Amino acid sequence: MIDRVRVVLLDIEGTIAPIAFVHDVLFPFARQRLAAFLEAHWDSPDIRGARAQVEADAGGAALPRGELVAHLESLMQRDAKTTGLKALQGLIWERGYADGALRSPLFADAAPAIRAWRHGGVDVCIYSSGSVAAQRVFLKHTQDGDLSGLISRFFDTTTGPKQAPESYRRIAAVCQVAPGEMLFVSDVVAELDASAAAGMQTRLSLRPGNAPALPGAHRTIRSLAELAPSVATTNGP
Repeated sequence: MIDRVRVVLLDIEGTIAPIAFVHDVLFPFARQRLAAFLEAHWDSPDIRGARAQVEADAGGAALPRGELVAHLESLMQRDAKTTGLKALQGLIWERGYADGALRSPLFADAAPAIRAWRHGGVDVCIYSSGSVAAQRVFLKHTQDGDLSGLISRFFDTTTGPKQAPESYRRIAAVCQVAPGEMLFVSDVVAELDASAAAGMQTRLSLRPGNAPALPGAHRTIRSLAELAPSVATTNGP
């Protein structure tokens, strides 16, 4: 049974949204616009910061624009989770959402569950390999409306790797709760193993399109509706 949950920590792809949207829509959208976007915004503060992070991720050497584009295309081809790449992808997606070219699909149970948790006094946070900026814009422009205001905190790889227990300890500290008072939901068993090692409660998300996974010590869910009522009433009025 879920016990004493004060914060629900959610992954995005494969947990609240289909993996297919990220891989079949968002990633190609960023790849197709990368070179032109960098050329148009090369000296903007956000791009300069992202470029510096990409170079730091690659060992610190300065990369001319052509080499930077080639390097980023190689990272995207490998689906690398580097912080600089994720920051740049997030900036490209932000423009796409603002222009109306993108809209985030969620699983039908996701928005009602998030609203139920918040109504019941449970904080909802996001931890994804995508940048915090990308997470915010993803949840601001969903087919179920703007959900970004319902999320208490966003975490990305600047907090630490998603398969490292220390990352989850840091998240619990930022949320000012004991790890055991947090429930982490993800479709990746290695992430759940890390969060469990940090002391968090866990659930493995089994969604259409997710890669097959052996749950090991983790209980499984096929819908957030399985959790929302029981979690929400744990700390509700």
